[in-house]
Amino acid sequence: MARIIPVLDLDRLDQGASERRTFLFDLRTAARDVGFFYLSGHGISASEISDVLDASRRFFALPEADKLAIEMVKSSQFRGYTRAGGELTKGKADWREQLDIGVERPTIAQGPGVPAWTRLQGPNQWPHALPELKPALLAWQSKATQVAIRLLKAFALSLDQPEDAFDAIYRDEPNHRMKIVRYPGRDATGDDQGVGAHKDGGFLTLLLQDENKGLQVEYNGNWVNVDPIPQTLVVNIGELLELASNGYLRATVHRVVTPPPGVERISVPFFFSARLDATIPLLDLPEDLAAEARGPASDPDNPLFRDVGTNVLKSRLRSHPDVARRHYADLLEAAAAG
Repeated sequence: MARIIPVLDLDRLDQGASERRTFLFDLRTAARDVGFFYLSGHGISASEISDVLDASRRFFALPEADKLAIEMVKSSQFRGYTRAGGELTKGKADWREQLDIGVERPTIAQGPGVPAWTRLQGPNQWPHALPELKPALLAWQSKATQVAIRLLKAFALSLDQPEDAFDAIYRDEPNHRMKIVRYPGRDATGDDQGVGAHKDGGFLTLLLQDENKGLQVEYNGNWVNVDPIPQTLVVNIGELLELASNGYLRATVHRVVTPPPGVERISVPFFFSARLDATIPLLDLPEDLAAEARGPASDPDNPLFRDVGTNVLKSRLRSHPDVARRHYADLLEAAAAG
């Protein structure tokens, strides 16, 4: 049986014009068909992969008090630790504990007329008990950013666009975000929802998984396992690429199933997105591709916006209602008032 989730080698981009053309075709086909692929040839070493997984395990092994000292509810930027059951997908608790970090930037002064999404910019929270975590995660963030930019340029070429078609909306201040995640075994949760079915909201997600299974992709009405392949990243497109391509490329619904009893799963998802102040353009696709573009699939209960900051803030408020209540009560009250 053919592999549903293909393996693409990023090194093929630099192996001559013919190989480059076939890679771009394979990239476009994978993103349009299943929306997920394994990426090899990404240039991140085995030792760098081991380092970030080991650092993640050490964080989750800390006493609960050390982790709760940087609980996300203390951050108006939605950065920090979330205990298992603390994040929601479509209103239901996800059984994973996690640490969210973003780009380290100064906060933006607030006042009349300043968009609410500007509150998302600011510092991360780091555990005092594990000082080596910060350099490990920032190093991974830097490596993943390089891979994501290279891939995004390849996506532009695959859609017959200039290589720099997306540069203006991420250059200098991309809004990338990452997590380290631990999924406890089912004996600890009593539930099989590690993460509920959802799409990702950015340009691209680059996922590092350990050796344990759990990720599944919806394909032709069935759930397909995306089991770990050593030294690869799992890549999926997000809703910004769906918007930009008028639905020619589709963000794919996926979920994580809780590991079996006695097993924990570690993963490191990296979400590469546009600047918070960017507006997503509609690409002028060639006639043959435009004819196959079906328009972006927008959920009436969770509509897509071309304004990046608005989209990101909407998603964060839905996923972390405790942070929303503490730091964004004014927005919740305004929405309730109609």
